[in-house]
Amino acid sequence: MAAAAAAAAATAATKGNGGGSGRAGAGDGSGARKKKGPGPVATAYLVIYNVVMTAGWLVIAVGLVRAYLAKGSYHSLYYSIERPLKFFQTGALLEILHCAIGIVPSSVVLTSFQVMSRVFLIWAVTHSVKEVQSEDSVLLFVIAWTVTEIIRYSFYTFSLLNHLPYIIKWARYTLFIVLYPMGVTGELLTIYAALPFVRQAGLYSISLPNKYNFSFDYHAFLILIMISYIPLFPQLYFHMIHQRRKVLSHTEEQKKFE
Repeated sequence: MAAAAAAAAATAATKGNGGGSGRAGAGDGSGARKKKGPGPVATAYLVIYNVVMTAGWLVIAVGLVRAYLAKGSYHSLYYSIERPLKFFQTGALLEILHCAIGIVPSSVVLTSFQVMSRVFLIWAVTHSVKEVQSEDSVLLFVIAWTVTEIIRYSFYTFSLLNHLPYIIKWARYTLFIVLYPMGVTGELLTIYAALPFVRQAGLYSISLPNKYNFSFDYHAFLILIMISYIPLFPQLYFHMIHQRRKVLSHTEEQKKFE
């Protein structure tokens, strides 16, 4: 769900200005920023925000490497980066505020969807179902998210400063080819691993009868989320491929005229 939601913002990202939304990498947004970008105070704030978030995800990356070197195994590395992962992923909720107050010209709805989907996976699945935290699938999506976010926030920072290195732009529009399927696989396997524990504990489920005459089956809800990947993944993935060709080919044309 989180990776699918990230890609769902691809279209909106073509209108973004590097302020922290549009995860899937659809467009560099430089034109939009020049036309109606944030003022100097907002720009300074967005630069600081993106620098902090880049540093935060770098801390997560370093934590993973250090834990692996210390343990000599990739199993259960989640515990070594659990706190910073929760903190910085939850910190992405500010991106919804950025869109709502207009300092980032992206869709509030799409940004909310993409951010909340990851927050949901972190808190409502991985945090709530302790048994899945040692699953290798968790490490799979954590690595995919970490690399993606380091590149994404670096991209936004340099874009706001009007000094975007080509290597960062290339990485943003190329590495998703591997990272997106990797993240989706990790997310799906993690949700699947959580299902029996959710069912056994009745986690977040509401049974009848109750005074509200309302029932909710969290186990069934997670299954529906997994099913939603089937139509979303191919459509969004190939949309991202199309956007990659569009953005990078445009960059190559610019180089020829320089």
